[in-house]
Amino acid sequence: MDKFECIRAFTQVVTAGGFAAAARQMGLSRSAVNKLVINLENDLGVQLLHRSTRQVSPTETGLAFYERCVAILADLAEAEQAVSQLHEEPKGRLRINAPMSFGTMHLASAVADFLLQYPDLQVQLTLDDRFVDPIEEGFDVTVRIAEPPETASLIAQKLVSAPRVVCASPTYLQQRGNLTHPSDLRYHSCLHYGHLAVENHWLLVGADGEHTVTIRGAMCSNNGEVLRDAAIQGLGIALLPTFIIGRALQQEQLTVVLPDYHPTELSIYILYPVNRHLSTKIRLFVDFLTTRFQRQADTFFKYSVVKNA
Repeated sequence: MDKFECIRAFTQVVTAGGFAAAARQMGLSRSAVNKLVINLENDLGVQLLHRSTRQVSPTETGLAFYERCVAILADLAEAEQAVSQLHEEPKGRLRINAPMSFGTMHLASAVADFLLQYPDLQVQLTLDDRFVDPIEEGFDVTVRIAEPPETASLIAQKLVSAPRVVCASPTYLQQRGNLTHPSDLRYHSCLHYGHLAVENHWLLVGADGEHTVTIRGAMCSNNGEVLRDAAIQGLGIALLPTFIIGRALQQEQLTVVLPDYHPTELSIYILYPVNRHLSTKIRLFVDFLTTRFQRQADTFFKYSVVKNA
């Protein structure tokens, strides 16, 4: 029995969430993967997986063993890479998923610059605002603007913080008047992210504490660029990250509203599967994005104080 092959099969089943998905990723039949795991369980004398007709999940012992196996396989991959891949240029396809607005406004140009450095790579960039399971859908790296899920199968690395501001067009404020306190938002048209059928709240923090305001407006959307353009047209007040509205603030198409009250910041993360963390193409891409966006961190921050001076 090849114990390493059995361990690889077991970890792949846990990571993929089932035998069928693991078999596809390993290029084996489902029965072959099942046999490898059974051999491992027999050799250890313990049950590693709960099996049912609908799902597979690790036992308590299996989960503890899985975490150790992931570390062992990572060390083995690192040793192999040190011998054979240390100086290799990245090749093949790199599948990337990211949110729509961040992808079009910032990530696309970064990917283009990355490809200029590594012309043997092929990138498939998929932009989608829905929640994506990177392992289930086969993405090598995923950019996410939210706290990453707590899972042993994914590595999450923070790229940069992204401030948000409340903003409106000068025309709107001339017509409707300036705001001095978050409670004033109740009397204004607020352009919000989400659905009209759901009650929306904005949380703003100032010297006098936290303020949660129920907001209403004539328009909502699941895309920040749509809300930005609506705000520029004078349809209402929006709460948006500075990476979307920075240029509009610079060009004074929008102005910061309630500058003494601040929404919570967003965090932009890059996620990738544990079993791919030593892949040359992924390692280089993660390092490239981290360096690029940390160098641009001032750009993400400075727009939020343009009108605060």
